[in-house]
Amino acid sequence: MAIYEARGRQWAARRAPVRHDGAVAFAARVAEGAVRLDAGSGAGRYTAALGAPVVALDAARTMLGLLREAAPAAWPVQGDLEALPLRTGGIAGAWANMSYLHVPRVRLPMALADLHRAMGVGAPLDVQVLAGDYEGTDLPSDDVGGRFFSSWEPDALVDVLVGAGFDVEHVEVEGDAVRARGTRTRTLADTVGDGMTLLVCGLNPSVYAADRGVGYARPTNRFWPAAVEAGLVTRPRDAVHALRACGVGLTDLVKRATPAASALTAAEYRAGAARVERLVRWLRPGAVCFVGLDGWRAAVDRRAVAGVQPAPFATRPAYVMPSTSGLNAHASRADLVAHLGAALRLGREAAAGAAVSPPSPGGS
Repeated sequence: MAIYEARGRQWAARRAPVRHDGAVAFAARVAEGAVRLDAGSGAGRYTAALGAPVVALDAARTMLGLLREAAPAAWPVQGDLEALPLRTGGIAGAWANMSYLHVPRVRLPMALADLHRAMGVGAPLDVQVLAGDYEGTDLPSDDVGGRFFSSWEPDALVDVLVGAGFDVEHVEVEGDAVRARGTRTRTLADTVGDGMTLLVCGLNPSVYAADRGVGYARPTNRFWPAAVEAGLVTRPRDAVHALRACGVGLTDLVKRATPAASALTAAEYRAGAARVERLVRWLRPGAVCFVGLDGWRAAVDRRAVAGVQPAPFATRPAYVMPSTSGLNAHASRADLVAHLGAALRLGREAAAGAAVSPPSPGGS
């Protein structure tokens, strides 16, 4: 941010609004009169074209000062892309042109999860980042100098967007940029990042959980009480705290929310397992705990039994346990606590010998 505070005016003077038509097309997708977001607005090259009302968010005061000249009707907000100062569900569309490229790759899933939280169901998203596999502060084409950049291959970007709860409708590479368009879906965003001791993978979000913004949300679901008792987490029903304070990430085999997991197909489980496998190869948690035997049996091993699996999943130890749903009368709370405790021990033992630096997203 300091670089933009010091040299923002010079940076803005060298940038023409080459995506004006794209901004106008995005504006047409947002409901008339609904609040839309220019995430990382900079000097406001596109803000006025995005329609109104528009929140223009940027971390640098210098850029927001320039924005007032370019888009005087916008609502300027100083804020961080990784901690959006926006109420849940209040944004009806989000435009992010070359802004999330300043977020380190391993932190982009959580940044996009926060964007998902701030957007309403069905809200359109248009995001553009740098294409490629570069990450660092010495990008040869950086005409400002000293800025951090992370670039993305299209498939890896799509995986992160899907994990964050977006339906990606179109992705393309043009020059040095990769651009994706999609919508915010009625689901849960992954809460994942670097340094996870354990990645917990459920079958899919229930509609009930998706609408409340946290997995295993039903009062009858025993996941959170069992997770606290097993020492997995210290705060129930808070997936962000679980990741940041306890090193426990959460994802799902299938992102589509349904009233019950019985609505899912074997093909969905297999496709979802492939996405989770790529996620695990990238972020390398200590271990992966799959909650619910049905998904694992449908996607990986139809004869599997609960416990540590004989073969790793994407090179990491895998543990499979019964569903924590209140409908699963075969598993007591004591059984679930024991399974989660065993998965946590497996993750801690494996994490102690894991590589420090994760590979690039989508890598092997």
